[in-house]
Amino acid sequence: MSDNPLNNLDRRILHLLQIDARGASDTDIAEETDVTGTTIHNRIKQLEEKGIITGYNPELDYEKAGYPMQVLFICSTDLSRRREMAKNALDVRGVVNVREMLSGEENIHVEVVAESTSDIEESTDQLDDLGLRIVSSNILAEEHIQPWNHFHQEFAGEDADAPEEIGSTEE
Repeated sequence: MSDNPLNNLDRRILHLLQIDARGASDTDIAEETDVTGTTIHNRIKQLEEKGIITGYNPELDYEKAGYPMQVLFICSTDLSRRREMAKNALDVRGVVNVREMLSGEENIHVEVVAESTSDIEESTDQLDDLGLRIVSSNILAEEHIQPWNHFHQEFAGEDADAPEEIGSTEE
């Protein structure tokens, strides 16, 4: 295998899965890429085995699910302990996401979801007990996510919005 682990078909598959991993069947993706459903199935399996596709996670509206508090804690730890602290932070009540920053003082970002302020206080205490220094905390209002569209940049001339139709039941 070359230095680049992905070919154009793999990139296209990844892009389409980012748009709608749940609704896009192998057949839907095959129609978009002009290959067979079996080829798509095999490629997705290979991408999973190589660790390129690491999971399929739903996007949740925590507020509608009864958890209106969503807080981003900006934390600091010694760089030598960053990875260990990030893994430990996943065990804190309400933590849904932990990001390790490559360098700098504010090198761990922890996202916590909770039902109430008292739940947030408990999470704060647990982060402190781990040894993380909380530099700041911010209540999140909205999060906007989009697929990374550079997987399919090789397909210049194609309509970048066209793949959104994958998995839809509308004609």
